[in-house]
Amino acid sequence: MKLLVRNLSRSTTEQELRILFSEHGTVAECTLVLDQTTGKSKGFAFVVMPNETEAKSALSSLHETRVAKNKIRVKIAQ
Repeated sequence: MKLLVRNLSRSTTEQELRILFSEHGTVAECTLVLDQTTGKSKGFAFVVMPNETEAKSALSSLHETRVAKNKIRVKIAQ
């Protein structure tokens, strides 16, 4: 299941996201979206978790939690 993580702090790294979501299960892929010009985070990412139950657990546990002072939003990617 592919999850969209929004409202990330510009300082949050892919590694931090991977660790955060790994607490809820296996993370197959974690992609922080970067600005092509500056190379800095655009404030959102995609996390792929192959197990749907684990992904739903991560979604419900992490949606609207604070990460680096920002309240993140997690939803199923379209």
